Amino acid sequence: NIFAEKLQCVWVTLQNAMMTFEEEKMQTACDDLRTTEKLCESDNAGVIETIRNKIKKSVSERLITAVVVVDRLQRQIIVADCQVYLAVLSFVKQELSSYIKGGWILRKAWKMYNKCHSDISQLQETCVRRCSSHEEDLSSDQANHNSPVEGAVTEEALDRLKGSVSFGYGLFHLCISMVPPHLLKIINLLGFPGDRLQGLSSLMYASESKDMKAPLATLALLWYHTVVLPFFALDGSDTQAGLEEAKAILQRKAVVYPNSSLFMFFKGRVQRLECQINSALVSFHDALELASDQREIQHVCLYEIGWCSMIEMNFEDAFRSFERLKNESRWSQCYYAYLTGVCQGAAGDLDGAKCVFKDVQKLFKRKNNQIEQFALKRAERLRKMSPTRELCILGVIEVLYLWKALPNCSSSKLQLMNQVLQSVDDASCRGLKNLLLGSIHKCHGNNKDAIQSFQLAARDEFGRQTNSYVQPYSCYELGCVLLAKPETVGKGRAFLLQSKEDYAGYDFENRLHVRIHSAMASLKEVVPQRPADH
Repeated sequence: NIFAEKLQCVWVTLQNAMMTFEEEKMQTACDDLRTTEKLCESDNAGVIETIRNKIKKSVSERLITAVVVVDRLQRQIIVADCQVYLAVLSFVKQELSSYIKGGWILRKAWKMYNKCHSDISQLQETCVRRCSSHEEDLSSDQANHNSPVEGAVTEEALDRLKGSVSFGYGLFHLCISMVPPHLLKIINLLGFPGDRLQGLSSLMYASESKDMKAPLATLALLWYHTVVLPFFALDGSDTQAGLEEAKAILQRKAVVYPNSSLFMFFKGRVQRLECQINSALVSFHDALELASDQREIQHVCLYEIGWCSMIEMNFEDAFRSFERLKNESRWSQCYYAYLTGVCQGAAGDLDGAKCVFKDVQKLFKRKNNQIEQFALKRAERLRKMSPTRELCILGVIEVLYLWKALPNCSSSKLQLMNQVLQSVDDASCRGLKNLLLGSIHKCHGNNKDAIQSFQLAARDEFGRQTNSYVQPYSCYELGCVLLAKPETVGKGRAFLLQSKEDYAGYDFENRLHVRIHSAMASLKEVVPQRPADH
């Protein structure tokens, strides 16, 4: 119907906004979502009450009622979907006011999803009872399980509606998982919980349904397993978590979408997370070619090509990808300029890098954006201190660490990074250098040296002004390493709490709080609380 078609158009706008993060497209998506919401909100009377009011009418009127019921439920689900999408657009800004605003928006969506889910479940139960009663009046060879009975809402229509509500309901729960833990108390006060496993289960149901949003549910699952899960470390520090599910989804859908640039992109994401960087590069280049007329998908492919090239320490290819993004993309040109500069300097063109670092200041637009703030501070520092090739490579290794890409690097590349870091002798970088060395030792499984490096980084006070995040992140890393052995679990937990409670106001604070919360949650599962004595 017109509402479903409108939502499909809005989803394209939303997808473009979420893939580019360009302010204009995000605002357009918000405007389209609000327009769609108003279109669908004309009448939201209770569904079950409507059926009761019509139950004594004639059969022909009951046929009309079935259509009205399905239409009204569909509109209510679309309104709730719009609310969730608006909340997602709010959350990606990663600002306190945006989290609060998104929470209030989700409150309305939560109530509507619960109501729709309850109504659909009741209708399904009624449908099952009616079909059973109808079958008793027929001989066994004449029974028809899927036929409508006297104008009632059909089982097929209800299954489709269940798939439709499951998509938004699942996305809702995953949206909550994006909220930093220290803000979850506020979210809980608004009257709704967040259950990540329930969200995944609902999205899986929706992806296998006959609803038009089934492909979107599939993409949401792939996005979660290959982007959100490894980035936020939601299942601990294991970047392999969720990859088997993603691979199974891709295998099932390969026949349905053989030439999809998006599915090829997610294939590349899986390969990258499995450290098959050369295969990932092939997939991303294939996706780039398939998306010849889709600028937004081209940009996310270029971004991944740039990252894979950094992982391979192929700085010239990385420079070319990020330079193109700096020139073509309207999202965070400041951030892309910084990546362009460090890769250009790491490739040996220090004069060119210095010019690009000057551009970062001009391209700095969003003062409340933590990524742009970080890029500006780093670019200014490198510009003033006359960058060396080693310092630019250190800058590359730093972003690989912060974006959790070091575990994707091969042993030989990690060894090369180790050698470069050992040659850096700038006192202001000492803490950062030790944090990165510890992370490389951790990737190699050398926990003894990792602990030693993290301890040195955590004690560094000299570089605290220029690298404010190093100490809390070092405490977190120490905690995670110590949690690996039963005899040091207590110390590990203490370091996690220290990281959470003793530091504030540093770069990427929300990001670390999410990871600490995940590590503490996994600790509770591994070391359950002792039962009380009776």
